[in-house]
This record gives sequence, C-alpha cells and structure tokens, in this order.
Amino acid sequence: MGGLFGIVSREDCVADLYYGTDYHSHLGTKRGGMAVRNAQGFHRAIHNIENSYFRSKFESELVQFQGRQGIGVISDTDPQPLIIGSHLGTFGIVTVGRINNIDDLVQQAFADKCHFSGTADGIANQTEVTAMLICQENSFEAGIRRAQEAIQGSCSMLVLTEQGLYAARDRLGRTPLVVGRREGATAVSSETSAFPNLGFDTAHFLGPGEVLFLTADGWEQRLPPGPRMQVCSFLWVYYGYPASEYEGINVEHFRYACGAALARHDGVSVDTVAGIPDSGIGHALGYANEKKIPYNRPFVKYTPTWPRSFMPQNQAMRDLVAKMKLIPVRRLIEGRRLMLCDDSIVRGTQLKDNVQALFDCGAREVHVRLACPALIYPCMFLNFSTSRSTLDLLGRKTIRALEGTEDKDLPLYAQAGSAQHLAMVETIRCQLRLTSLRYQRLEDLVAAIGLPKEQLCTHCWDGSSYS
Repeated sequence: MGGLFGIVSREDCVADLYYGTDYHSHLGTKRGGMAVRNAQGFHRAIHNIENSYFRSKFESELVQFQGRQGIGVISDTDPQPLIIGSHLGTFGIVTVGRINNIDDLVQQAFADKCHFSGTADGIANQTEVTAMLICQENSFEAGIRRAQEAIQGSCSMLVLTEQGLYAARDRLGRTPLVVGRREGATAVSSETSAFPNLGFDTAHFLGPGEVLFLTADGWEQRLPPGPRMQVCSFLWVYYGYPASEYEGINVEHFRYACGAALARHDGVSVDTVAGIPDSGIGHALGYANEKKIPYNRPFVKYTPTWPRSFMPQNQAMRDLVAKMKLIPVRRLIEGRRLMLCDDSIVRGTQLKDNVQALFDCGAREVHVRLACPALIYPCMFLNFSTSRSTLDLLGRKTIRALEGTEDKDLPLYAQAGSAQHLAMVETIRCQLRLTSLRYQRLEDLVAAIGLPKEQLCTHCWDGSSYS
C-alpha cells in the first residue's frame, strides 16, 4: 500500500521527517525515500528496503539533510520522492495509491509530445505520471485537481514546492491523510500513530479530494472535500497500525469490536482463544473478552530478523517468512481446543501451515474465525493483492472448483448464509483441515467500523466499489 509523511517547521525538520516516515514502515514493501527543501534547493535520497529497515538505510545520511520542509514515503511501487522541474517551479512529489488507467494517460501524454524518464520493468512510474498531469495546468491547485479528475483508481499525494507543502487526499478518500499540529510545526501523515512520539496532536482528517496548503503555523484549504467517500475498510482489518485512527476511528478499538461481533454469533466450545500475530491479536482479544474465554499465545513471533510476511515480493519467500517467524508453544497447545482469530485469508497457504503446526503440537481442535468476509474480488484501488491473479484468491479459486468457472454467482457466494456461501466455506474448511471455519459478516464489519456502508470501500468482499 505505502504511506506518506510531510512536515513544515520553523526549525530544522530532518529528525521529525526521518522518524515520521519510519512510522509508516508497516505499510510498504519496496522503497523508502525522503526529500527536503532549503535555501540551496532540494536534497533527496531513495533506498531499497525489501531486505532491511528504513531507519538503517537512512541513518548514516541524515547529516546530509538540512531543511525546514520535507516529505517522506514508504512505497510498495516506484522509487520516490521525485524532484520535478517545470514551468510551475521545481517541486518534490510522493504518492500512494494505484492508477488503473496509467497506460491511457501515458499514451495521451505521448500524443501531446511529453516524455517520461522514470520507468521500471517497462511500466511508467505512477508518481511521474501524476506530476505530468499537475504540470499541465498553471497552478498547483489546478494541476492537482486535474490529476485527481483524470486518475481512475486512487492517488493521495504530497507536493513540496518552492512556496510550501500541498497535501491532497485521493478523490474518493480510499487512502487517509491527517494533519498534526504542535507549536511551530505542521505535519501531514497517512497514520496518526506517527504523531504522539513526535509531539504532534491530531488536528484534521482530510476529506475525499481535499487539498490543503501547509505552513509552520497551520494550514489553508485550497480545494474543498468532495461529496462522496469510500475509505478502504481493510485499513482497520489489517493494514492499519493499532495506534492509528482513520476518520477518527481507532484501529485497535475496531478490532476489539470486530472480534466481539464474531463471538456473539458463535456457539462453539473452546478452551482458549488466540490471534495470529500481529493483526489477528486485536480481533482475538475482542472475541475472548466477549466470550469470557482465556486468551493465550500458542504462537509467539520472532521479530529481531523476520519482517512482516507480506513484504517480500516473491510468494515463496513470503510463505517462508510467515512460517519461520512464528514459533509454536507446545505447552499452550497440547490437548486443547483452540479458537484462532486472523484478519483474513488471501491464498490460504500461511494459515494452512499454521494450523498444521498446531495439530503437530497436539491440539485437539483448531477453529478459525476471520475478521472479514471471504476475499472474492481483487483490489482495484490500492496495491493490496496486485501481484496476485484473481485465482490466487482462495475464495475465487474455491468458487471455480465448485462451479467449473471462476465468475458464476459471485454475489451469492459473497452473501453470508446463502447455500453457495456455506458450500464455499465448507470446501475451504476441509482444504485447510480445520475443525470449523467462519467468516465475519459484512454488516457486522461495517457496524464495528461505525461509518455508513456507502462511505466504505468493501470491493474486495462484495465487488461494490468500481466508481
């Protein structure tokens, strides 16, 4: 997915930029970057973070950074930030999102005799395409508006100019941006969890399509928010850091409510509840508290050397990381009926291995409860699951096994309690060798978040959010 952090300060901002960007490392997979602007111009650095952490790559270079304005990014796509020279002046830009019509935009640019230098594997750099769209207008505000109107998908951005810092949330608000304030400095971040330890108070959640101009003393609204929002629900389920808030709704609080909803609809008897570390833990605590069943940790995570398992781009390496970083605790497993909570099932490989490890350690029963409905539709708007084909989704693969085709009766399979849904769940349960399996109902997930469904993107579960 990726995350953004920007700051404008009366004092040097480099330390805040460094730590604020680092607090987004759980969101990205490939590259980290920072850029600052000072009297001498722009200074930028970009590093690959697939095999090491952001802080370790940038710490030795901090002495080269000086400035009171800066932007940073953890990216799972292209190298960022970019420094662009244009008729608007020189500016730096970082983006998060996914441009579905990027090929059309590139071809139109070629027809207008534009060119691009930032490419990777033959794919145009989406941040440079965004910058190209901005530069087709006579002001940054008009350029950002043009980009948001032209882009199909989503694109939130920070634009560091010679005049100051612009923050723009994507047109339908699928990815969050939030402003933080402290005396003498204003910051903008994808995650509110970047603020507390840097002394910032959360001050304003940008609305969908809203554009702000940040100064050290506050911010000015340059473009108002649009009337429609579809923020990504999966932020609360999985991607978001527990301490973060989106639209004022805390991630960990949501996960407790989500787990409690699972428990209220569950009549199975178990001895203990556990969560798959880390994003399953909050859901499991909510389940255990609602049921008043002991919460234990039959898996502990070895964190010193193993990254989050979605980070490696190679699926075999992701599976290896997922296996090696979780160590079973036999004393808490043997002879017990276990309730295991997790955020979701994508391919099912990692969960199947985890369940087998529990049975190998003597578990009597292993029940699994998922915090969200079955993933049936690939994400169209962020970079979640973009490296996977539709049939890499276990839900869609199971539908093909049942129907002989991958796209028959998808709305019925997405409907909790339907005959098709129950057949899909039972097939998955058998494949994963579980004692029982149940997914969260979409209406309960929406209720746990607390926003109206029309303000949430739920596309990966019900295919409802194509606009």
